[in-house]
Amino acid sequence: MISRTVIAAVVAGVVSLFPVASMAAEQERTEVQTQMQEQEQIYGSQIMTPGEITEHRAKMRSLKTEAEREAYRREHHQMMQERAQEHGITLPDEPPAPGGGMGRGSGMGPGGGMGMGSGGGRNR
Repeated sequence: MISRTVIAAVVAGVVSLFPVASMAAEQERTEVQTQMQEQEQIYGSQIMTPGEITEHRAKMRSLKTEAEREAYRREHHQMMQERAQEHGITLPDEPPAPGGGMGRGSGMGPGGGMGMGSGGGRNR
């Protein structure tokens, strides 16, 4: 009789852990997806080093006003255009809209623009 109670308690305990493991896996997927979206929102991120991406994010966070952030975005856009030209890569003519991601003026479809020079015929 006691062994059935113990077995039932163990089974109940194990079964109760399934939602926790599922939630942890979902949270990890969400974090990875968020990181990928953040990287895609940085104009020219495909030709930036991880360190440059980190520095760019830190700089954007340090700026106090939207006007300062927009000026920095324009400066960054010009720098990425020059770098892309030096490497023979085509980037979209327009930077992504502030706060925009996939499908909101980013100029990139699935794959995040990793074609490295293909341009898709969109950037003339």
